[in-house]
Amino acid sequence: MTYKQVCSVDNNQVVVKLPANFGNNKQVTVLIDDQVDSRDQKLTQLKDALNDPLFIADISEINKDFDSIDNEAI
Repeated sequence: MTYKQVCSVDNNQVVVKLPANFGNNKQVTVLIDDQVDSRDQKLTQLKDALNDPLFIADISEINKDFDSIDNEAI
C-alpha cells in the first residue's frame, strides 16, 4: 500500500496516523520532504523570475538559438 500524508511538525516530532485498512504490517518507509510548496508560492517564484537578470539572460540566449530556424517552412 502507498499512502501519502502531509504532517505538521510539533516540537521536532511528526505523528503519522495510518489508515484503518493498513492492516498488520510491521514496517513502513518514511520519506521526509521539507520542501512543501503551495501553488501560490510557485506562482510567486515564477513572477519573481521576470525580474531576475540571470533568468532573463538565459531566456534571451535560448531565443537567439532559435532565431535562425523560426522562419523555416516545414
